[in-house]
Amino acid sequence: MHQTPAQPYDGVPDREIESLAEFDEVIATAGTLARYRVQAVDLTARTPVLLTTDTTGAVFLGCPMTPEADARVRSAGALVFPPVPGLPFDPYRGLLYTPDELFDGLAEGYASTPDAQTYAWFQETKANGDIFASMLRSVHDDAVSDALDELLAGARVVGVMGGHAMARGTAEYAGAARLGRTLARAGLTVATGGGPGAMEAANLGAYAAPFEDGMLESALRLLAKAPTFTPSVTEWASAAFEVRAQHPGGGPSVGIPTWFYGHEPPNAFAAHTAKYFSNATREDGLLARCTAGVVFLPGAAGTVQEIFDNSTPNYYESRGEPRPMVLVDEAHWTRRLPAWPLLEALARDRSMASRIVLVDRIEDAPEALKRAGN
Repeated sequence: MHQTPAQPYDGVPDREIESLAEFDEVIATAGTLARYRVQAVDLTARTPVLLTTDTTGAVFLGCPMTPEADARVRSAGALVFPPVPGLPFDPYRGLLYTPDELFDGLAEGYASTPDAQTYAWFQETKANGDIFASMLRSVHDDAVSDALDELLAGARVVGVMGGHAMARGTAEYAGAARLGRTLARAGLTVATGGGPGAMEAANLGAYAAPFEDGMLESALRLLAKAPTFTPSVTEWASAAFEVRAQHPGGGPSVGIPTWFYGHEPPNAFAAHTAKYFSNATREDGLLARCTAGVVFLPGAAGTVQEIFDNSTPNYYESRGEPRPMVLVDEAHWTRRLPAWPLLEALARDRSMASRIVLVDRIEDAPEALKRAGN
C-alpha cells in the first residue's frame, strides 16, 4: 500500500505521546493526532479514535493496533513503524526501565528475566552480524537517550563512578552508600553506571535518602548476606528487592548500565535505568549529563577511562565551563593507579585546574564537590 510521507516535525516539544493516558488527554484536549509522535503505546483498544481522528504527518513507533486502524492511519498520512515480534525488549520504548521490569520473573531465576534474555539476544545477534538487529539496537538506544533527556531536564545531576568489585558488607560499600544519601539529600540527582559495587551503593544511598538514618544501616546488614553478584545473580538481586519490600517508597536516582557488560547485572536501587546496547553511547551520555560534577571512587580500568573521558571536555571546554571532578582515595589515585598526577598535569594553566580535587576520605567528597563547583 502506498504510504503518504510524514510531514516534517515542527519542533514543538509536547508532540510526543508515551502512554495511553497521554494519548487520551491529547484526544480530549487537542482533538487531533496530526504531526504527533506516538511511542510504544498499545492502541488496540482505541480503534474508533484512530478511525476518526486526523493523523496527517503523525508517526506511530511500535504501537500495536488493529489491522483496520493500521490501514486507516497509513492512508490518512501517518508513518507507521510496527512492533517487532519475538524480541525480549521494545526498541521503540518511550520511558526508561524500572528494576521491576528488568528483573521480572526473578523468582524463577535470573536467566528468565528480560535483562538476561536481552543480553542473550545481544550476544547472539552480535555474533551473526545481522544488520536488522544492529538497526534495532540503534533505535533502542536512541529511544533510551530521548527518555533520559526528558527525565533529567532541569535536574542538577551528580555522577558517582566506581568499580563493580566493591562488595556489600565492606566499609567502602557503606561509605559509598552514605555518599549517595548525602548527595541526594542536598537536592542533587545521583547518576551512576547502574551496575553492582560502588554504583549500586550510591544508588542505594539515594534510595535511602527520605528515610531515617537507621534504614540504611539495616539495609546494609541485609545486603551483606549476598556480598557480590557471583556466583548467583538471583540471590544478589533478591536481597536488594527484599530491602525495597521492607522499605518501599525510596528516593529516586538514575542508573546507566550497558548490555555490552552483560555479565554485570543492573542494580535494583536506581528508580530509573537507562540501559544501552552501545557502551560508547552509554559512557559519553552518562558523563555528559553530570551537570553538577562527578565523584570518582576507587576503581579499575573502567573508572580510569571515565576520569579521562570526563577530563577531555573539561580541558577543551566543549561542554561549556568545566565541571567539578572529585577523586576519592589518595593512595589509590596517586600510587596504585596514578591517574591524579596526570590529571593534575593536564589541568595546569587551564580553567579546569580549580575544578579538580583529590580527597582521601569519602566523607570529604560532598564538600569538595561543592567547593569545586563555586
